[in-house]
Amino acid sequence: MVSEKMYALGTKKSTIRTIFEFGRQRAAEVGEENVYDFSIGNPNVPPPAKVNQTVIDILREMDACAIHGYTVAPGDITAREAIAANLNGRFGINYSGKNLFMTSGAAAALTICFKALTLDNGNNEFIAFAPYFPEYKCFVESVGASLRVVSANRENFQIKFDEFEAMVSPDTRAVIVNSPNNPSGVVYSEETVTHLARILTEKSKEYGHPIFIISDEPYRELVYGGIEVTYIPKIYSNTLVCYSWSKSLSLPGERIGYIAVPNEIADFGRVYGAIAGAARILTHVNASSLFQRVVARCVDEPANVAAYEKNGNLLYDGLVEAGFECLKPQGAFYLFPKALEADDYAFCERAKKYNLLLVPGTDFGCSGYFRAAYCTSEDTIRRSIPAFKKLAEEYK
Repeated sequence: MVSEKMYALGTKKSTIRTIFEFGRQRAAEVGEENVYDFSIGNPNVPPPAKVNQTVIDILREMDACAIHGYTVAPGDITAREAIAANLNGRFGINYSGKNLFMTSGAAAALTICFKALTLDNGNNEFIAFAPYFPEYKCFVESVGASLRVVSANRENFQIKFDEFEAMVSPDTRAVIVNSPNNPSGVVYSEETVTHLARILTEKSKEYGHPIFIISDEPYRELVYGGIEVTYIPKIYSNTLVCYSWSKSLSLPGERIGYIAVPNEIADFGRVYGAIAGAARILTHVNASSLFQRVVARCVDEPANVAAYEKNGNLLYDGLVEAGFECLKPQGAFYLFPKALEADDYAFCERAKKYNLLLVPGTDFGCSGYFRAAYCTSEDTIRRSIPAFKKLAEEYK
């Protein structure tokens, strides 16, 4: 009567959402202040004041039918030109509006790219690097392709190149790069990106077709300690950039982002046309008309990096003091420490005893770890440290 696969997806919530909902129930029982919810990556920093003012200005200045009406499918050309100018200034590239396709956030951008690159006949594979955002699997499988995963380099969460090179095949359509990474907070070094590009260049030549990089970049602006995030199209031209303002401007509920298609990409016209076709068939009529115009006016607004960096350092220092092993955060707003037992599900379940809501690393393709999203209040982090210490004591 209905698709069993879709029924399973609709009735079995993600682990992250399940833990988040448990936290809402637990808060009602013991009080919000007594629950330390590190489950979901929902920004706690408000959007810049300019965002709200821009919404007001647009509503006052523009005709209501124009504000709320359709745009052309790729997006309002004025918005695309403004975003292209920002990218050109930051990365020394030469985009115009024609290089951008506006989307309903990064999730839509990614799924559109997967669909656009999936061949009509034959096997289609995409490769991700653990730890990775678990929704990649759903997105890839939704277009009839399969996701292959390179296991985690647990030393530094860069790429296991030997394993990756052996995994690439004639069926590989693209490789997914997420830097800064969810869940590890690690930024891929320029050396890592250059090595990746070299392998893909060689494999593309060997198999007689381009293998693309799909760069998932919602956390690009959230980096710490002077670290720079490599703009991958400058190193590897066959790269599609999927971006969202969900994190940088704290607009996750507004669902606004884009796909950037470089001029230098193999057969630009066909790739961009396939993106437009994929968006069409996925019923992506157009991204939010209002928020296309909002982000165009706010594209130069800086993210509140300082707040997240302070939270990350505070939680990192507290966990290390409590006896956890963890890489210091480089970007995004997640820590990915080792669990204190091999079974990360059992560890996260035990953490609930202290009202600590953590996500098992197994869900990100990396068992024996857990993710803690520190996009929460500084006060919550400070009050959570004694709870982490009590949890750690149980394992001594």
